[in-house]
Amino acid sequence: MWKWSYVADIAPQLLKAFLTTIGAALSGFALAAIIGLIMAILVRSGFAPVRWATRGVVEFIRSTPLLVQLFFLFYSLPMLTSWSMSAYATGVIGLGLHYGTYLSEVYRSGIEAVPKGQWEASKALNLSRSRTWIGVILPQAIPPIIPMMGNYLIVIVKETPTLSAITLVEVLLTAKNTASVTYRVFEPYTIAGLLFLLSSLVLSLGVTLLDRRLRRSTAG
Repeated sequence: MWKWSYVADIAPQLLKAFLTTIGAALSGFALAAIIGLIMAILVRSGFAPVRWATRGVVEFIRSTPLLVQLFFLFYSLPMLTSWSMSAYATGVIGLGLHYGTYLSEVYRSGIEAVPKGQWEASKALNLSRSRTWIGVILPQAIPPIIPMMGNYLIVIVKETPTLSAITLVEVLLTAKNTASVTYRVFEPYTIAGLLFLLSSLVLSLGVTLLDRRLRRSTAG
């Protein structure tokens, strides 16, 4: 069933699409990390309406499917605002918004694990709120949550085929299109699956090594 000459023919386009997949996933994760941190900080705001609004947004996004959010951003938003984005940009923003709400909870767990004495010491030293966050709280809150953030990165990579619904030509859609033309499904889908498996293993190893390095530096 496996035909190496056929694999050699389709491999370049599958690898090119896979680079698009990884690029969208990494960009989406980077945006999610930023959005999640902002949301985690806003939830701890002393201004009640900001806390309530942030929690409402988080619950709304988490309670609706990613696919629906992508359809809204790509198809509905341009009709409402006359402002359209490419499929790639829409996919990155959709992944960033959706998983940013999940990462906000990860950040929250890390922030709440910081001893209250650290907040009190910062206040006693008359540190500004921004300096307290950047210089005291976040350096202690982020290292322990690296493994959880890494898990979400792997999840985002595996969710990128969803972006094909808004016409982004990622690796799985490329495999599907190839199979529909050649009527050979075994090779393209197997290669796509192996690429996802390889990326997950590499990212998992990278996160593990980063976590160990941070733990050693913290212990030292």
